[in-house]
Amino acid sequence: MLCKFRKIEVEPYSEDSILALTEQVFKISGYRFQDHELLKTAVTHPSIAAERYASYERLEFLGDAVLGLVVSEMLYTLFPDDSEGLLTKKRIALVRGSKVVEIAQSLNLGNILLMSKGELTSGGISNNSNLENALEALIGAIYVDGGLDSARHFILQHWKPLATNLADTPLQDAKTALQEWAQGHNFAIPTYRLINKSGLEHAPVFTVEVTVNGQRVHATGCKKKYAEIAAAKLMLEKVTKQNEP
Repeated sequence: MLCKFRKIEVEPYSEDSILALTEQVFKISGYRFQDHELLKTAVTHPSIAAERYASYERLEFLGDAVLGLVVSEMLYTLFPDDSEGLLTKKRIALVRGSKVVEIAQSLNLGNILLMSKGELTSGGISNNSNLENALEALIGAIYVDGGLDSARHFILQHWKPLATNLADTPLQDAKTALQEWAQGHNFAIPTYRLINKSGLEHAPVFTVEVTVNGQRVHATGCKKKYAEIAAAKLMLEKVTKQNEP
């Protein structure tokens, strides 16, 4: 069920607005913040941040790691027979940007963000990047304020139903998953380049290189398509390990 709230109309950092914000966040997350300064930071978009106010960017960094940890732990428990590779695919499917945005939209999270008038009039409260960043920041703030158990409770509440549906949903191929991962991190889409073709005419071997955000890996396959998929899989494994907490 969608949580519907009006955009806070009072002065962003007044006492009244913070009390209203605390109640709205409690209704959204089920968690009541003790540290109001931390809560302000968690919902402050960079467009309105000034020298005396921090934006949510650092909390977003932390929340991304906490989300990855809790989802990994959840999948490890829910799917005891899955291989490491399959668990990795499921984690990517659950923490990719589009999935985080979907949950943020269901919470109407954009309505509690504090942002400049320019950002607001340009559609900032519904911008996918803002929603993804804000939800990760909220997770990071819950972790700092209430510890891992509080963050875990919030994450499981929203991600566990999605995880239980994975068994009935075909996982995306590696190329699609890698593209969504790149877009979710605001990187350019992956590029693939054939760097070698060897072997016999009736049994060729293709070597393809994939590049994402300046990182490159290559893989081989009996068809160019299969080499691209293999390269995408290797890149996913590489970037996933780099982003593990």
